[in-house]
Amino acid sequence: MHIAFVVVAALIALLHVYIMILEMFLWTRPAGRKAFGLTREFAEQTKVLGANQGLYNGFLAAGLIWGLAQGRPGDGIVAFFLACVLVAGLYGAATANKRILFIQAIPAALGLILWLAAR
Repeated sequence: MHIAFVVVAALIALLHVYIMILEMFLWTRPAGRKAFGLTREFAEQTKVLGANQGLYNGFLAAGLIWGLAQGRPGDGIVAFFLACVLVAGLYGAATANKRILFIQAIPAALGLILWLAAR
């Protein structure tokens, strides 16, 4: 069960690195606009907001990677950051886009369930 927890957490960390790149560096480019359904004009007007969101996603990824790098002693750190991803995903699904539930919240919940099962 612990291996599944580590794999899910690592995949979520990679996902958040990808989201960070989309938001911080590709927000106004075709890939970023397509990912978030933005017009060129809106993307230009909101690129600072996108970069800010990206920074937060980078912190989530960094926390997960930091915890994973500790091995088993870091499991609590990983669980904390998975809980942060879960809350962010639930909030994003409720306020921005329902897809966020499936992209962030459900994977984070799965990771937390696997963490509890591995204990």
